Amino acid sequence: MTFSLRPTYADPHLADLVGRLRDYLEGELADYENERGFTHESRLTRADLEPVWRRSRELGFYGIHLPAEHGGQDLSYTALAALKEEIGASGRVLGHSVLGDMGGPLRAGDILQYATEQQLRKYLLPLIRGERACCFSLTETDAGSDVRSMRTTAARDGEGYRLNGHKVFSSAGPFADFAIVVARMAGTGEAEGDKPSFSAFLVDLDSPGCRVDAGATPMSGEHIESDIILEDCFVPAANLLGEEGKGMRIALGRVTTNRLLHCPTVIGATRRALDLTLERTRHRKVADGQPLLTLQAIQHKVADMATELYAARSMTYAALAALDQGADVRTEAFMCKLFVAESAFRILDEAVQIHGKEGLTQGNEIEFLFRKIRMFRILTGTSEIQRNGIARGLAFPA
Repeated sequence: MTFSLRPTYADPHLADLVGRLRDYLEGELADYENERGFTHESRLTRADLEPVWRRSRELGFYGIHLPAEHGGQDLSYTALAALKEEIGASGRVLGHSVLGDMGGPLRAGDILQYATEQQLRKYLLPLIRGERACCFSLTETDAGSDVRSMRTTAARDGEGYRLNGHKVFSSAGPFADFAIVVARMAGTGEAEGDKPSFSAFLVDLDSPGCRVDAGATPMSGEHIESDIILEDCFVPAANLLGEEGKGMRIALGRVTTNRLLHCPTVIGATRRALDLTLERTRHRKVADGQPLLTLQAIQHKVADMATELYAARSMTYAALAALDQGADVRTEAFMCKLFVAESAFRILDEAVQIHGKEGLTQGNEIEFLFRKIRMFRILTGTSEIQRNGIARGLAFPA
C-alpha cells in the first residue's frame, strides 16, 4: 500500500465504487449542502436527511455492505473501509448519511441475524430502504467503558417487558423512529456474586413511557445525540431482539469489527487535514515572499504528519485484510484504534499550529477537525481501554 492523499485501487470494482462515490460527494451532495447552508453545527432535521438516504440508496451506497438479498453488494471489510475513508476525506456535513451511519444500516449493526421475520418486516427492511431510522442505546451516565454497570432495567410483565432507565449519547436519536435498547434484566446482578443478565429490545420512540430529549452537545458542535428516557415503558415480547439474557452479546458481538471500521473515517478526516495543511503552506507567504512550505521546520512537520498517516492507514488496512480472511484480529483492532486515535490527534494538533490564528478560529475547517478528532481518543473506547485490551491479548493469547 503506497502513500497518497487520493488513493487509487487496483481492483476495478472498488476503483469504480470509489470514483462514483467521490463524484457524488464532491458534486451532487456538495451542491445540496451549499444550497441549504449546512454546517457541521447545523441543527439538522429528518427532512434534511431523508433525501440523502433515498438518493444514496438509488446510487447503491446506502447499505452497500449488506448481502445482495437485502439490496447490498456484500462488500469485504476492506472495500467498505475504503468508502468510509473517502467520506471522511470529503469534509461533507451529511457524509454520515451516505452509507447509513446516521440512523441507517450501518448504525443498526449486525442485528439482522438476530431479527425475527416480524422484526425484519416492521423495523429493519424499512430501515434498509431509508424509510425508517434507528439509534443504538447502550451508554449511560455512569456506564460508558464499563457498560455492564448500567442501571436501565427490563422487568417481565405479562406479554412483554417494562423498561426503566436513562440512556445517553444515543447517536442519531434526533432522527430515529426506534431504538435498540440494551437493559439489565430486573432482579439480576443485585446480590453479591450474582451475575447480571442483559437483553436487547426494539423500542418505538413514540411508545408511552418513552421520551427523547436533546442530548449533550459534544465538543464537535454536532447536534446528533439524544437521551432516551424510559419510565415504565411497555415493550411487547415480540420486540425482544434475540434471546433473553443474550443482549450484551448482541451489543458487543461486532465490537472488533466496529472498532476497526471507525478507523477509516478518522483516517479520511486526517487525510483531509493534511491536504488542507499542504494547500496552506504552498500558498501562505513568509517574510521574504517565499511559500511557508520552503521552511525546513514546516517541511519536517508535514513529513512527520504524512508518515504517521501512512503508518495508521497501513496497519488499519492490514488488519482489515486479515479480518476478511477470517483471522482473529481482536488485539490488532485494539492496536489500530489506539494508534489511529493518538496519531490523528497529533497530526491535527500540528495542523492547527501550522494554520496559526485561522486554525484557532471557529468556522475554519481545521479547527472543526481538531475538535472532531480529539473526541476519537475517548469515543468507542478510550485509548486507555485499548491499551488494556492489547496487554490482555499479549498476556493471554487466544
